[in-house]
Amino acid sequence: MQITNLLLLTSLIPLCSALLLILIPGTYSTFIRNTAFIGAQLTFICSILLWLCFESKTSLFQFVYTINWFPLYNIYYTVGIDGISLFFIILTTWLITVCILISWNMPNNQIKEYLICFLILEAILIQVFCVLDVLFFYIFFESVLIPMFLIIGVWGSRERKIRAAYQFFIYTLAGSLLMLLAILVIYFQHGTTDIQTLWNVNFDIQTQILLWLSFFASLAVKIPMVPFHIWLPEAHAEAPTAGSVILAGVLLKMGGYGFLRFSLPMFPEASLYFAPLIYLLSIIAALYASLTTIRQVDLKKIIAYSSVSHMGFVTLGLFSFNSQGIEGSIVLMLSHGLVSSALFLCVGILYDRHKTRLLKYYGGLVQVMPIFSFFLLFFTFSNIGFPGTSSFVGELLVLIGLFQFSPISTFLSAFSMILGAGYSIWLFNRICFGSLKLQYITNFQDISRREFFILCPLSIFILWMGIYPEIFMNVIHCSSYNLVTYFN
Repeated sequence: MQITNLLLLTSLIPLCSALLLILIPGTYSTFIRNTAFIGAQLTFICSILLWLCFESKTSLFQFVYTINWFPLYNIYYTVGIDGISLFFIILTTWLITVCILISWNMPNNQIKEYLICFLILEAILIQVFCVLDVLFFYIFFESVLIPMFLIIGVWGSRERKIRAAYQFFIYTLAGSLLMLLAILVIYFQHGTTDIQTLWNVNFDIQTQILLWLSFFASLAVKIPMVPFHIWLPEAHAEAPTAGSVILAGVLLKMGGYGFLRFSLPMFPEASLYFAPLIYLLSIIAALYASLTTIRQVDLKKIIAYSSVSHMGFVTLGLFSFNSQGIEGSIVLMLSHGLVSSALFLCVGILYDRHKTRLLKYYGGLVQVMPIFSFFLLFFTFSNIGFPGTSSFVGELLVLIGLFQFSPISTFLSAFSMILGAGYSIWLFNRICFGSLKLQYITNFQDISRREFFILCPLSIFILWMGIYPEIFMNVIHCSSYNLVTYFN
């Protein structure tokens, strides 16, 4: 097999695994679980091979593969990766493996369709991060909604799951209609939807502003930015644990990735023009979400609102227009994908045992669940950007990059970090310290071996990115520097 086909293989394995699961009778539940897990592991191994074979000293796309899908109308299906998209693919393949392990003890009569949804979702997400055509990006960008709608609506954990699924689907789909219109305008004006060609097109300023706003309407909902965040806490609260993991870990990153791929390189003047708006919305998100988090009583909603705050930090870095800020935002997105997924896993562990996510029922868990409390402490400190963790590297680079462009925005965003430390430590203190509330919960069990081997690699990855980020930065740097050249 040629090395250029490795990316295509990475995309096809989860799809083939899903088709194989469809053919397996539902009574073979153990075989179904093993097949899904092996398929996810093979996909993860292929994504690691992509990293090992990746040439980090160039900003050009690698592993490029083109199919003449509609050559009469100059529409081609092209895939390829650069330093920006590589780690998002690795993050996706790893978290899907985690989601399958989380769902290992689901009832046998539900497991087949559930795992099929996750494998199809994995195949679509890989396409989102590697496709090099705006039209195909839109198709895969919206196709993510279908399996995620089913995961929330069918396998959600509470009675409001149908409402949350429809809210998630309609809210995000409506925001993307303007992006579709913008893609049609680009195609009819320039006769192509190829990303690399469009990067070299000089749009006039009025066209840039209109097209930038159209893309912003879709990408801001996915991140989500305030005030487009209403769907997120509800979707997290009703989704199963694995659904929350993939929603926070990967789906929120599609908005930031869209800004990196389209808004910044294709519409640089419009991006500079709207930078004050982005700063305003991002700082409001960081401060408002941090304050809102403190008054939540549902454990999942606490982490959901903290995600809104962290993604506000990401958008500040993206629009700092220098390599430090952009690289910091990419590292912060990857870090958030690991840390928030781990926190949702910890909440899922508590919910599986005690069937409640209300904060008032928990207290003193360090006495009866010491290993769980240790992991929760580590992920809590990672969430506030403690030195030595991956979030610290991302936030530091974002602040360095942002200070060069707007010192006032840097000060205000740094203040949100203090609020983040406040609600994170307050949450850990309420759950793990104090006295046991035996009037509510009497049976306690620390994490199982399966849960330990899920949380342990996440801890290692977070420490790895925090202690030795250079191995990641070397891959990202050429692509981010190439992006900055559009503003010089």
